[in-house]
Amino acid sequence: MKILILGAGKMGVWLSDALCLQHEVAIYDTDISRLRYVFNTIRLTELSEIAAFSPDLMINAVHLQHTIKAFEAVTNLLPANCILCDIASVKNGLRNYYQKTERPFVSVHPMFGPTFASLNNLSNHHAIIIDESDEAGKRFFKSFFGSLGIHLHGCTFDEHDQTIAYSLSIPFASTLVFGANMKRQKAPGTTFEKHLNIARGLLSEDDHLLSEILFNKYTVPQLRQISGSLEMLMDIIERKDTLAMRSFLQNIRANLSDSTFV
Repeated sequence: MKILILGAGKMGVWLSDALCLQHEVAIYDTDISRLRYVFNTIRLTELSEIAAFSPDLMINAVHLQHTIKAFEAVTNLLPANCILCDIASVKNGLRNYYQKTERPFVSVHPMFGPTFASLNNLSNHHAIIIDESDEAGKRFFKSFFGSLGIHLHGCTFDEHDQTIAYSLSIPFASTLVFGANMKRQKAPGTTFEKHLNIARGLLSEDDHLLSEILFNKYTVPQLRQISGSLEMLMDIIERKDTLAMRSFLQNIRANLSDSTFV
């Protein structure tokens, strides 16, 4: 298959590395310097080169804020049967765009990144394939992700954004609040150091990516839940209510035991 990747960011370059040994891959970016360390892949810097490449699948790996603009810039250069693909972390607006184009599409979300995941071993990680996607696109990514041992999940566009608000917005917001109240520790404990490493890893991500996740329309209700739980904990602590604290901790243990990741 001939595959075009838009955007030579972290995920764009990883996708080119992962796909280039079994497919003919080209990667396009307006910043030539970002293509410097791309190997076994055709490097494109002009829109006219996209038309000449004539891909079967085009993966849009630019920032979410530029995703639709990037589609609009190149779609007319693609063959009519070329499958459009996005890997956006938030799908808001993309369903309507795909419906207007009337082109085959597949929307996916690799639930991992270079910061926290070992891209050489993804057997403990997950990816989502949107149910409304065309069958040919879904088959391709089921085969690709499956060959890497990635756990696959299907859901609708709306279900995806609700899932992201829960699985990413909550830990992101909690980590950012931790970092916002940071101060130097002379003798940090083990738990503190673990949280600190998570916070540093999160803040090494691109600001646009963090904003994309947190600006999800489903994020605020999740944050209100965090706020409610924190207020409850503060009340228990202020009252030094041992029985209430025990009940609070038991409920948390029950929540954790009921959570499954398969």
